[in-house]
This record gives sequence, structure tokens and C-alpha cells, in this order.
Amino acid sequence: MSLVNVALQILPSGLEKEKAYHAVDEAIKVIAESGLKYMVCPFETVIEGAYTEVMETVEAAQQAAFNAGAADLLVYIKLQRSKNKEVFIDDKMKKYK
Repeated sequence: MSLVNVALQILPSGLEKEKAYHAVDEAIKVIAESGLKYMVCPFETVIEGAYTEVMETVEAAQQAAFNAGAADLLVYIKLQRSKNKEVFIDDKMKKYK
């Protein structure tokens, strides 16, 4: 199993501000409940785990935003994966802690 990192930003469109924030909170809740390591940042949430599990969580987070009232989403995904090593959030963040 090779670990990857995904930076996920979900932006609900067509909702008033508070409802949009609620939709994002519901997406983050799904990520938190996934059991995967994650870090909420100001513009995106970074998720660490096996590729398949991470991508299933990305899909579930989008569905949670839809279920919270969003009709349309702008979804931005950045993926880091390596052929030869596992990718960890801490490798990028340790010098800032």
C-alpha cells in the first residue's frame, strides 16, 4: 500500500454564505469520520492514505456537500503520489511545527 496526499477544496455555488459554510463543514465531517489522517487548512483540507481510500473519501465529501443543499460544486484536487515511496503530510509540515 502506497500512501498519497490529496489537497481537496470544495466550493459550493448557488448557496447563501452560511449554507455554503454548512455544506463545507459537512464535507469535512465525512473526511474526519473516514479514519484517514487529515489536516484542515484555510483554503483546503489535506488527506493522507491509500489512494483508493482517499479517492473514495473525496467522492463521499462531495456527496455530503450535495446532501447539505449544494446544487453545484467547484472541486479542486491536488494529488501527490510517488512510485518509490509513501507520501506523508508530516514530511511537508514538520519544519513548521
